[in-house]
Amino acid sequence: MLQQIYPAPHHDYEFELNKDMHFAAAHYIPHEDAGDCQKVHGHTYFANITIGGNELDDSGFLINFQQIKKLIHKRFDHSLLNDDTRFSDKESMNFPTTETVAKAVWEIVQEHLDTLEHQPQCLQVFLRETPTSYVIYRPKKGRNA
Repeated sequence: MLQQIYPAPHHDYEFELNKDMHFAAAHYIPHEDAGDCQKVHGHTYFANITIGGNELDDSGFLINFQQIKKLIHKRFDHSLLNDDTRFSDKESMNFPTTETVAKAVWEIVQEHLDTLEHQPQCLQVFLRETPTSYVIYRPKKGRNA
């Protein structure tokens, strides 16, 4: 895998963990402004998930890297994103754009982190859709604590 440095979110946590992963998924954007993206097509998404915290769990981890991968890779890899529950409500107009997929990744990770006693926080999700386009999602202050 290509080594890459991602934009770092500002935080005051003692620990920062970054997990890189990729997943292959198809999607389409059912909106007239989407142009060719209205047709089903696929991407190999590259994601970097940044987690911060001051406390470690009993095993000495902020979070085990494997848990993050299970949450995202197993859910989205080799799928049609439009079929996922986060994007399947046609009334909500929540189409699986790179922006909304990055936000969904953050929500999925943060929902898991909220169950942990030491309360780490997902600080950002960097999601690359193509070699020349990516999105960074960072929740507004106060949203994740």
